[in-house]
This record gives sequence, structure tokens and C-alpha cells, in this order.
Amino acid sequence: MQRLRWVVSCLWRTTASRWPVRIPFVVDSRKILVGALSVLMLCAGAPVASASGAALLVAQADAADTPVLAWGSCQEPGLERYQCAVADVPLDYARPRGKRLPLAVIRQPAADPARRIGTLFTAVGGPGGSGFDAAKGGSLADGELARRFDVVSMDQRGIGRSRQVRCFASAADQARFWGGVALPPVNAAEERQAERASRELARGCAEHDGALIQHLTTVDAARDLDLLRRAVGDRAMTFSGGSYASYLGEVYGALFDDRVRALQLNAMIDPDSYTNRTLDTLWRRSAGTEEVLREFARLCTEAGAGRCPLAGDTLAHNAKVLDRLKRGPITVGRGKDALELRYADVIPLHAQLLYDTERGWPALAELITGLERGPDGDPAPLREIYQITGFRLDFLDSFTAISCADNSLPPVPGAWPALARAYDAYAPTYGRHWLYSSQACASWAAPPQRYRGPWTLRSKTPALLINNRFDPVTSVAFAYDARREMGNAQLVVVDGHGHNPLGSTCTDRLRERYLIDLQLPAPGTQCTPDRQPFPNS
Repeated sequence: MQRLRWVVSCLWRTTASRWPVRIPFVVDSRKILVGALSVLMLCAGAPVASASGAALLVAQADAADTPVLAWGSCQEPGLERYQCAVADVPLDYARPRGKRLPLAVIRQPAADPARRIGTLFTAVGGPGGSGFDAAKGGSLADGELARRFDVVSMDQRGIGRSRQVRCFASAADQARFWGGVALPPVNAAEERQAERASRELARGCAEHDGALIQHLTTVDAARDLDLLRRAVGDRAMTFSGGSYASYLGEVYGALFDDRVRALQLNAMIDPDSYTNRTLDTLWRRSAGTEEVLREFARLCTEAGAGRCPLAGDTLAHNAKVLDRLKRGPITVGRGKDALELRYADVIPLHAQLLYDTERGWPALAELITGLERGPDGDPAPLREIYQITGFRLDFLDSFTAISCADNSLPPVPGAWPALARAYDAYAPTYGRHWLYSSQACASWAAPPQRYRGPWTLRSKTPALLINNRFDPVTSVAFAYDARREMGNAQLVVVDGHGHNPLGSTCTDRLRERYLIDLQLPAPGTQCTPDRQPFPNS
């Protein structure tokens, strides 16, 4: 009863003082619940920054000492071709000369130093991805970008080599936690377990790393980025990043727009929704993933059984398997090599495989086919899929800590089951998956400094935004909203699928022209991928 009174009181105070409040879901009682809870975040007490607040955030960064980067050969296996350094940055920018935080930085020197333009800063998504790990996979940049720029990336604060956030007493406790919780839950018992786990995770992060988690916002990361710009001697920022890193670029542009040379962002986040109405972002993300699943089914059927084993009634096969998993685990294969999979094991992977049409989509077809065959299926390819796509547990801790620092969610973890039923009606495959990735944030303490807009970019050169038409995580609708909120930005839509719109001849050419020559494509320019899903060979 006390919780109900608090909720009603909060809603009244919030709507009375801020009316009209955007409540986007008002079609039926379930959607009214989602809309009502979407304003509860305004009661959580997180500081609200504005244009004047942004000036304070910038002034605090400007008061910090410029880091000294002592570049040397990277000693870590797989990174021998790069140079590494550590930047000491303020833990708390409100105390710019206070306690320091070591930021691990990696550099790929320009291949043509005589024609070097400056530094291209890159960042990876998540949040929780590592710039160092991305570099191990190949290079930080290729082609003309690699020749004309020193390319610099980092492990963002709270990630990997830059003071990895700790939410557990030991690695064993971490493995036990993440291995024991079933997300997303599919019944009342699992929902109760998920709520307990969400509280445990939030409590563990606060107990084991409370000083750090107060300073893991993307505002902090953007200020780190500006210190790195100063450290390498560039007068203006040249930045490229996608997915979550597009949000880092949006925050940087909003705070430091007078220091932007070029801002190339892809797989866009809608910054206002992500920061201030996170339930709205999760709702629309769920719908976007459902749309891409339908595209997967359509193109699989068009490709035929020779190229996609699920060709035919693809969605029906998929629904049958997922309904079966909701009733209990499915065992693929027999004997000691058999593989048992729960619904909570399958759905996160199911969504992740939609990111990549070249390898992920065929793997998704193989996953569904293997589960459908059950004991008669071959567990080996499914086991390989899990080994290739699995997340590091440290990534999950960083993802939670940084997301919760940035997002605005109702501080009522017990509301998630009711929210999930609304999401089920709207996005039956993925609604719970995206919703329950955020439940720990309901028990998260608000950081002392956040930035909640405006997102206007006033740089001399407009930003270049690139997004796939069918992106399962960052819907093209987010890209249109981001362009509108930034104002000074041009959007190129790729008529393709998956989470990464780069890598085609068209997008790579546009990106190079923009970052090197500051040349924007003509308004309305669109690209097509070089390869389509389920190719002939």
C-alpha cells in the first residue's frame, strides 16, 4: 500500500508540474500502465542538466589537467602492431584535481604520416565493449582513413583495462549469479527470481564499487574523450562510432559542439528517448527487432531450402520452438554430448543473431532447426554458435552499470511483470528480452551528474548519420529522431539489414569523403549493401 501511495503521489506531482507529459502508450489498460510508469523516472531524483547545466559540465572538464600520454608498444598478445598509453583522468569531474582514474588508450599510427590530418577517435558499442578487444579483431580503421589519421580508441571508464567495474566479491560469485538467473523470465516463479536478482545486482555493484558507479555516465566518458583530444594535440574532434558509441558522440556533440571537426555516427540511438524515456526506447526497440524477424522469415523463404533450411512457414516453425521452450528446456542430441537449452538461453542469442546477416542469420536458421529436431538434432553446431557469440561476464557488469547511469526507468522493480505483459502483446518474441535487460536500473542510485538534453549540435560541419533500414537494435526511427534532435545532421539510410550499416562500397566511400574532406553526401542519398542475406554462394 505504501508503494501504491508513493506511485500515485509521484504521478500527481510529476504531471501537475510538467503537463503535458509525453505518455506514448494509451491504447488499452496495459499500454496505459507502460505510459504511466514511463513518467515515474522523473521522481527518481536524478539531476537534470540543461543548456546552462551543460556549461558547468564543460567547465569542470576544462579545469582538469591535460593527460600526458607516454605511448609505447602494446605488450598484450594480439596488439603488437599498436601503441598503448594510459591517461589519468578525474574520477569525479566535480573535483577535477581529485582522485584519478586510469584510462587505457590504444593508437594505430597513420600509415602516411606526411599526409596525416590528425586523430580519428573511434569507440565501440554495448555499452561495455572494449576498444582494445575490437583492435585485436583486425584494425581500428582501414584504407584511406588508416593512411590519413592516427586512429585512437580506448576502453571506456568501467570497462576492461580502464578500471573494470566490480559487482561481485569474486569471479566465482559473478559466474554463479549470471549462470543462475533466467532472463527473460516466462512464469511467475522466474519473475520473482528476476526481481530478486535485479536487486542483488544493483546492491552488489553499489557495495563493491560504489565510488566508481557514481561516475560511469556517458557524460563522464564524453569528458574523458575531450581530455584525450587535448592530450593528442588536436584543436577539434574527429569521431566515428556506432550503436551505443553513437550516443557517446551525441553527448560529446551536445557538450563540446564548438570543438567538433567531424562527427560520423551509425546505428543510431535516439538520445532524448534513451536518456529521459527509456521505456519508450525499449518498447520501440522491441518492435524493431520483431520487424527484422519478419524480414528474416521473408528472405529465408525467398532464398529457398537450399540456402535457408527454415524456408517455408518460417515464423510458424520459430513460434512452435519458442512456445515449447516456455514450457521447459529442450534437449538437442542424445547421450553425453546432448545440449540442454532453456528459453532464457535461447532468446538473447536469438536476438543477437539478427545483428549480422552474413553469419548470424544462417546460424539463427540452424539454431531453430536444431531445437525443432530436439533429440534427433545435432548439438555440435549449436554449441559452436554459443561459443562464438557468448558475452564476457565483465561485459554484462559494465553494460548494466553504464546503462543504469544513463537511463531513466521507474524505481519500482516489482512493476516489471506487469510491464512485461504489455510488451508481450506488442512484441511477443523480444519484448521481455529487452525489458528485463534493464530491471536492475529500477534499484540503481541516481548519479550525481547527468545530462538530459538539449541535443542540438552547433558545429560548423553537420554530423553524418548512417543507419540500416532494418536494424534489429537501433531502429531507423531512432536515426530520424536523432537527426531531428541534433538539428545539424544529415542521415543516409542503407536499404539493408543488420546492426552495422558500414562495410559496403557505398557507405565506406561516403564515410571516407566526410571524415577526410568534410564532404557530405547529397540530401536524400541512400545506399544498398554489396551483399544480400542468404546469397547464392
